Amino acid sequence: MTVTYEDTKQKLLDAILDHVPFDGWSEVSFRAAVADCGLDEGMARIICPRGAVELALAFHARGDAEMLERIKSEDLSGLKFREKIAAAVRFRLQAVHDKEAVRRGVTLFALPMYAADGAKAIWGTCDQIWDALGDISDDVNWYTKRATLSGVYSSTLLYWLGDDSPDNQKTWEFLDRRIEGVMQFEKLKAQVNGNPLLKPLLSVPNWLAGQIKAPVRMRADLPGLLNPRK
Repeated sequence: MTVTYEDTKQKLLDAILDHVPFDGWSEVSFRAAVADCGLDEGMARIICPRGAVELALAFHARGDAEMLERIKSEDLSGLKFREKIAAAVRFRLQAVHDKEAVRRGVTLFALPMYAADGAKAIWGTCDQIWDALGDISDDVNWYTKRATLSGVYSSTLLYWLGDDSPDNQKTWEFLDRRIEGVMQFEKLKAQVNGNPLLKPLLSVPNWLAGQIKAPVRMRADLPGLLNPRK
């Protein structure tokens, strides 16, 4: 049986999770994981050039994958769209089996040199949620939807980290309030856009917004394409 780089990376991830609660997503934890796996450190560096940071991102990606599987397996057809969004965020947080690993990850990605990685990971999570729920927007709304959900998800994540209520009930109530706030803003925006007195003033901004297009999705069926983006 052939062992791939990804298999080895997942093995390292499993190993480092035993050390993260004590030493964080650090070089100390990474070296301990390499030793636990009995790997040559040079090979481990090829697989994870940035050491523990690579594994922290792999940990986040693992949670995203579990969330997507649950979105696919759950029957969400009877829910309003806002309820589907809330359910997806809940699924993502419930995919975490080690809250301390997430807490340590928040600390890691708060550092200036890794802040962009953290922001990209959160954006990726929200992008996957919108895609999984059938979003087909291809204009400026593609960006605003993901930016808004990134804010909702980030704030809910921070609240969840400090929540000790039974079954995280307070977190889900907080999430519902955040989504309600977004819905009220969207309703206000629609009213402003529909106001005949304000419409002339918004013609130029709306025209500019109309020129913005979503990123072109790379086709997954092109020959020779490795690990394409969805």
